[in-house]
Amino acid sequence: MATLLCADDIRMKFSRAMSEMYRAEVPQYAELLAIVAEVNREVLLRNSALESRFEATGELERLSVERHGAIRLGTAAELKQIAGLFAVMGMQPVGYYDLSIAGVPVHSTAFRPVDDAALKRNPFRVFTSLLRLELIDDRNLRAEAERILARRKIVTERAIELARIFASEGGLSEQQAEEFVGEALETFRWHKEAMVDARTYAHLFEAHPLIADVVSFKGPHINHLTPRTLDIDLAQQRMRRRGLTPKATIEGPPRRKCAVLLRQTSFLAIEEPIVFPDSEGGALAGTHKARFGEIEQRGAALTRKGRKIYDDALATKEDASFEALPDDWSALRAREFAYFRYAAARTGAGGARREDPPLPIEDLIEHGYLRLDPIVYEDFLPVSAAGIFRSNLGDDAGAAYASASSRTDFEEALGRATLDEFELYQQAERASLQTALNKLGVCEAELGLPIDGKSKS
Repeated sequence: MATLLCADDIRMKFSRAMSEMYRAEVPQYAELLAIVAEVNREVLLRNSALESRFEATGELERLSVERHGAIRLGTAAELKQIAGLFAVMGMQPVGYYDLSIAGVPVHSTAFRPVDDAALKRNPFRVFTSLLRLELIDDRNLRAEAERILARRKIVTERAIELARIFASEGGLSEQQAEEFVGEALETFRWHKEAMVDARTYAHLFEAHPLIADVVSFKGPHINHLTPRTLDIDLAQQRMRRRGLTPKATIEGPPRRKCAVLLRQTSFLAIEEPIVFPDSEGGALAGTHKARFGEIEQRGAALTRKGRKIYDDALATKEDASFEALPDDWSALRAREFAYFRYAAARTGAGGARREDPPLPIEDLIEHGYLRLDPIVYEDFLPVSAAGIFRSNLGDDAGAAYASASSRTDFEEALGRATLDEFELYQQAERASLQTALNKLGVCEAELGLPIDGKSKS
C-alpha cells in the first residue's frame, strides 16, 4: 500500500509552490525575499542569544519557510470551498476580524495550523476575507455584484474530489498530493481577464476599490505573500535603498526590545494589465492595482489582559501609551500579559526543592530549572490589516462603515465556529509547563497551579 502524505506534508508542498508562482507573477517578490534573508542573517550574527533561543525552540528552522498570504472571497459558498482546500493542508480558521470598523467592507479569519508540531514544520497562514455585500449602499450595484459572483467557480472539480479523498483516507499519495497542489494553485493564480466591462468595474471601484478587486475577476488571486523578518525597521530601510517604496509608517506596535504581536509594512508591487470585455465581443485594455509586497515581524502573543492594554493604547494613537506594556519578559510574564512556552533546562528539581513551603515556579526559573520563551504570535491585527489593504488599494480615507460586527453571519457562511486564538495560546503554554514539570519531577499541586489551566484572562 502506498504511503500517504499527511496534511503537514501537503501544506509544505503547497506553500513552496505558491511562493514559486508568486515570484513569477510579481517579480519584486524575489527582491523582497533577498532583503529579508539578508536582514535576518545580520540580526542573528549580532545577537547570539536570539540565535540560541531560536535554535532551542525550533524557530530557526521555520524562519526561512515562513509565509502568510491573503485572499478575498465574494460569497459564503466560496468560503466553504476554500475551507475544504485548507483542511487538506491542516489549516483551520482561527479568529474573527471585522475590518469594516476600519473602513474595509470585509470580515475575515486566518486559516493556519494550530498545534506546535505543525507550526514548527511550516506555519503557512492565509488571511481570508469575505466581502460584506450588505455594505454596498447602491442596491442595484449590490444586486449586480451578486449576479456576477454567482457565475464564477473558484475551486476546480478535481481539487474538490481530491479533498474528499483526503477526508476519507486520511491523506493523499505522493502523486495525488502533487496533483492537488497544482489544482489548488489555479484558485490563487492571477487572471488578467475581467469578468465585468469597464463601466461596471468603475462603478464597483467607486463603491470601494476592494469591492472591484473581489467582484471583477475569475478568482481570489493571492494579493500578497509575506515573509517574516527579525528587524522590520532595518528591512524597511533596505527596501527604500533597493527601489521599493514602502508605507511611510509601520503598522502595529512601536519598536520594542521585547517584540509583541505583529508589525507589518508593505509596498505596491505591481499595477497589472487587465482586459475588459466590451459589448461587441472585443476587449478593452485597462490596469488594476491589487497585489503588493509585504513583510512582517512577529513578537510574543499577548493574553487577553495584555491585548486590552495594546488595544487601549492603539486607540490613543500615541506611542507613549504603549508604556503600559512592560518592555521586559519577566515583567510581561509576572503580570500575565504574554504567553510563554516552558522547557526543562535542568533535571533534579524535585530533590532540590524545599518542603515547607513548596518551591515556587519563580524559583524554578531563577535557579535555571525552567527556561521560558515567548510564544510567537501566529495571528493578525484587524486595524493593521485594514491599513495595509487601504494603502495598497489606493484608499487611505479609512472611514468606518456604520455597521455592526457580524461574527455570527461569518461563521454561518463558514459552516463552523472559528477557533479562539487566546485559548490556543493558553493550551500551548499549559502543555509546555506540564511537560517541563514532569521532566523535573515536580508536582503541579505543590506549586499552587490551577489544574484547569484557566488562570489567565
